[in-house]
Amino acid sequence: MQLNFKRRTLASALALISSAGLLAACGGDGGSVVETPPAVVDAEDAALKFDAGKYTTVMVTVDGAPMKLRQYRVVYVAKPIKMAATQATLGGGTTTMADPYAYQSMIVSVPEASVDDQKTALYMAVNNSGWWTSAVATTISEGKAFVSTSDTDNIGAALKAGYVVVNVGTRSRGARAEDGSWAGKAPSPVVDTKAAIRYMRLNDSLMPGSAERIVLNGTSGGGGLTSAVAASGNSADYLPYLADIGAAGVTGAGDAAASTLKDDVYMAVAYCPINNLGNADAGYEWQYSAVRSDANTGALGGVAFSAGAQRAASSALAASFPVYLDSLNLGVTAASMADTIKTRLTEEIERQIAKGTAVPQLGGNFVTARKTLVNDWLTLTGTGTSAKVAHIDYAKFIDYVAANQALKTVVAFDAAGVTGNPNISGETNLFGSANYEYANFTEWSWNNNQKVGDGSGKDDTGLDWAAYTASSSNTLARQIKLINPVAYLNTAADSAPYWYVRHGMVDRDTGFVMQELLHQAIKKDTSVKEVSFKLPYLVGHSGNYDVQEAFAWIKSKLNAAP
Repeated sequence: MQLNFKRRTLASALALISSAGLLAACGGDGGSVVETPPAVVDAEDAALKFDAGKYTTVMVTVDGAPMKLRQYRVVYVAKPIKMAATQATLGGGTTTMADPYAYQSMIVSVPEASVDDQKTALYMAVNNSGWWTSAVATTISEGKAFVSTSDTDNIGAALKAGYVVVNVGTRSRGARAEDGSWAGKAPSPVVDTKAAIRYMRLNDSLMPGSAERIVLNGTSGGGGLTSAVAASGNSADYLPYLADIGAAGVTGAGDAAASTLKDDVYMAVAYCPINNLGNADAGYEWQYSAVRSDANTGALGGVAFSAGAQRAASSALAASFPVYLDSLNLGVTAASMADTIKTRLTEEIERQIAKGTAVPQLGGNFVTARKTLVNDWLTLTGTGTSAKVAHIDYAKFIDYVAANQALKTVVAFDAAGVTGNPNISGETNLFGSANYEYANFTEWSWNNNQKVGDGSGKDDTGLDWAAYTASSSNTLARQIKLINPVAYLNTAADSAPYWYVRHGMVDRDTGFVMQELLHQAIKKDTSVKEVSFKLPYLVGHSGNYDVQEAFAWIKSKLNAAP
């Protein structure tokens, strides 16, 4: 089923379509695009023509009723990177890749009833837990049973709605090419996702569904990826990278790369997005440093938090965050952030009370999947469904979250080479040269790198952070920007008009401050028509747990589409 576009010659690619054919069909259901004149045919775009006849048939059930689907598997770029057969896994093991192009492939599953529907949504799902590289995969397989009314079955809900489900593989941290290079460095996951979008725009008239109605969905690192892609629609910053892999609608190369297609999306559905990595460590410590202890922070190298370098690192990182936050001018500041988060908590708790959820009074017990802990931070007034939040002790709330689940060690995201941490336990290997496994991507970690020979830090480069990131001889500063949604919101980029963002109330995988910062940046962007942002009650680090609410929201916004 998979098409090996890399092995096609340009001559055979040109034979796939006439000069007036495919590119004239990229407008979908009315979205404005810039089209290449019919007389000019891009050979790489020719190689990426969607073949509607090349599919397998899959039978599933949705709510107990049989559903027939057509399933396509395609490589979405003309110059995919051949990957090594053995790849590392996020848990520290290895896996064997049967398909060397699975990181740049997508699986398109079309309900038979939607085959001729050019208006239905494309529900596009990325994986990338922990920003890890992700081979394409789908849960839509022969005989699988889906329940569209379940609050945890987003694929069932999408199929029931008649949406085309698109599962996308992308390169990201940990990806190893056949030649041994680290092929998933930033901005690879963003670039690959944009390339998949461009493939669908190129083939919009040939594929079921509308590329003007893409609903992009992801959780954790995938939520961060979703946010970065949705914020940076049509930005020229990515064109050189897109050109390198033969993405649809890109001509030229390097600084001369130009675009004939769009890569913006209509809607972003992002759960617990691990985003803005360049500032995530500072934000994490600013939020949690005051409550860290040996009880909620693990040891590193056998040295307890209180006895080692972690405490000093936490304090230094925390001190750096207010200046960054206040520099953004988003309407929330270091002085007002705690009150802003308390407002979000109040909104969610009162929403739950109105629904009949049993929220404990002060002195009662909060019960989560991890712990049963006394409520010492939330005071309610009134009873039953008319109860209201009277007071939230923010410091005790933060302590409660850290007691419910141990915090990440310091440094949380840019960990390698510092504070006695010998492991790639954060996102450090998303950055740097393809010749090195990782590069520190924050000032504190760079200037405190302790490992000689890793290509990172002043010890190996001779340059401190400021000098290194100012140098034109490396791309680190550019990499950090290209995966950060906040860097593209409120710019000339075409951000998604609709955003659904969730971060659980007991999720400690990134700071609440980072999610509220993202929320404020989305709200301020003039491209955005609506953002729904909540801290779901007693939910931890997870996604697609509120499918009925999410899909009702998705449906309402799709109904507003042209």
